[in-house]
Amino acid sequence: MHIIFVNPQGNFDNNDSYWTMHPDFGGQLVYVKEIAIAMANLGHKVDIVTRYIDDPDFPEFRGEIDYYDGIKNLRIIRIKSKSNEFLTKELLWGHLDKWTYNIIDFYEKEGSYFDFMTGHYGDGGIACAMLKAKTTIPYSFTGHSLGAQKLDKLGTNMNNIEELDKKYHFTERILAERTAMYNSDLIFVSTEQERDEQYSHPLYKDITNNIQNPLKFVVSPPGANTTVFAPLAGDNISIGFSDVIENIISRDISDKRRNLPFIISASRLDSKKNHLGLVKAFAINKELNEKANLLISVRGIENAFDSYKNVSIDELEILDQIFKIINEYDLFGKITFISINSQTELADTYRYMTKRKSIFALTAMYEPFGLAPIEAMSTGLPAVVTKYGGPSDVLFEDGIEYGVLVDAFDETDIAKGLLKALNNYEFYKTQGMKRVKQKYTWEATAKKYLDAIVNLEETYKDVAINKFFEKPSQKHLDKSFLRNYLIRNN
Repeated sequence: MHIIFVNPQGNFDNNDSYWTMHPDFGGQLVYVKEIAIAMANLGHKVDIVTRYIDDPDFPEFRGEIDYYDGIKNLRIIRIKSKSNEFLTKELLWGHLDKWTYNIIDFYEKEGSYFDFMTGHYGDGGIACAMLKAKTTIPYSFTGHSLGAQKLDKLGTNMNNIEELDKKYHFTERILAERTAMYNSDLIFVSTEQERDEQYSHPLYKDITNNIQNPLKFVVSPPGANTTVFAPLAGDNISIGFSDVIENIISRDISDKRRNLPFIISASRLDSKKNHLGLVKAFAINKELNEKANLLISVRGIENAFDSYKNVSIDELEILDQIFKIINEYDLFGKITFISINSQTELADTYRYMTKRKSIFALTAMYEPFGLAPIEAMSTGLPAVVTKYGGPSDVLFEDGIEYGVLVDAFDETDIAKGLLKALNNYEFYKTQGMKRVKQKYTWEATAKKYLDAIVNLEETYKDVAINKFFEKPSQKHLDKSFLRNYLIRNN
């Protein structure tokens, strides 16, 4: 089978350039790459189709075709759009129609037609809908995170909708997601919670409840690359990286605290990830900050105690608030920052920290699934994770704990959860590693995708969608639609 992954956001290359550095190069790129590799290893022909970029700030993405070292049957294909400069995800919407025509042109010239498409995020989803309208080839949609949840969490109301819509393009995004959902042949979700809560949001439920074209949801959780995120075995840490970590600890951590375990925060600096809640929880609980140190990943910052002025405005605001807490509670000597620049360095950090019986923390306000905790658990780190979103299914099932779930809006509960993991280290280490091995591998995810694709019912394959923009349920989702929703919910 020839399958293409349609993913205009971010980009892909053999070196995973900019991962964790830029908000458009986040977890969904890891997801696409790993499933694509797993499918290719199972013998299928796979293409990751993304945008061609000719931009001096992103020189890695100029080639039309690229590959991953050692992976057969898998190509990265970069297709030109209306503009070839790098564009953030909020600015892609007007460039996708020409991009999809160019995708068709590429395969027609090559004479290598594909059998199935899988679209990721709202932009990849609507691109698939456009391609299906032009070719009738079926597709699946994987939303990763949906715009309606972000709209709600930002506290959008009648007073700020204009400003937030201008910044985040909610109108275009939610229209794209609705169109992608309505015309898809399958929708892949990571958890039942994602299916039952995210897709039943008032801004989507007329689509997902549409009995004339019922959507077929497939719950297929992502996994960890257990080769990269392998547990400590002998000294399987990259040469010299242990020295990097030890130098940072020696630089920032007090002498008498250097043998303590660490609480590790490895998510990008984003207000949604709630670094401030974690730091505040660490600060206010005396038992916790006597028992462990805090390690925060800040990519591209050599020494945050010296300077961090080279970051974005949003990151600068978060770091300023973190240092306000550090100063207020005198956390000097108890906290350090590390620049982690690749998955290999991240896995090495995790392995090194298991020697100190450290724990992983992700206290996001909401996490659609939570791949990061699974990767940490795979190496042997107990995970303390927000209970809001997908992690509630990952870390707890049938009355069995595989990690610690906490209320991300309650610093006291976060501190309590961190202490619980530290005090029961071996239990949660064993439980976490067992959970990953049993359920969360990329090969299992790829097989779930392939089984669903192969078993597509004819009623799904034959839906006519050539005029999908004219369908009654696909009227333009303009600001009046958003306003009506906000009026009902405020």
